[in-house]
Amino acid sequence: VQLQASGGGLVQAGGSLRLSCAASGRTFSNYAMGWFRQGSGKEREVVAAISRGGTITYYPDSVKGRFIISRDDAKNTVYLQMNSLKPEDAAVYYCAARSSIYGGGYYSQSTSYENWGQGTQVTVSS
Repeated sequence: VQLQASGGGLVQAGGSLRLSCAASGRTFSNYAMGWFRQGSGKEREVVAAISRGGTITYYPDSVKGRFIISRDDAKNTVYLQMNSLKPEDAAVYYCAARSSIYGGGYYSQSTSYENWGQGTQVTVSS
């Protein structure tokens, strides 16, 4: 599956952004999806994950209550709604997909994912 992330940009602290990740090439509904970010000089980290079907989601404590992951299988798209953004949220955000035909869970480790989008930059001004 090919992934195309979009929606990044410059936002003031406290503001919101919604990232989108459009998938093509395979049956999107068979994939578990994740959003990761990598700040300058930092390791890539998960910010949200969602199971096939969207029944299970995961957030690390750093974004819990502020970020929401969702998916629209009819549109082959996964979203990341980011609210109450902080300067430390600034990073390149990546979407990722993992084939999950026989599983219904989420995946929080980057090594679990087979396909990655190109990344979209999020900048948060203080």
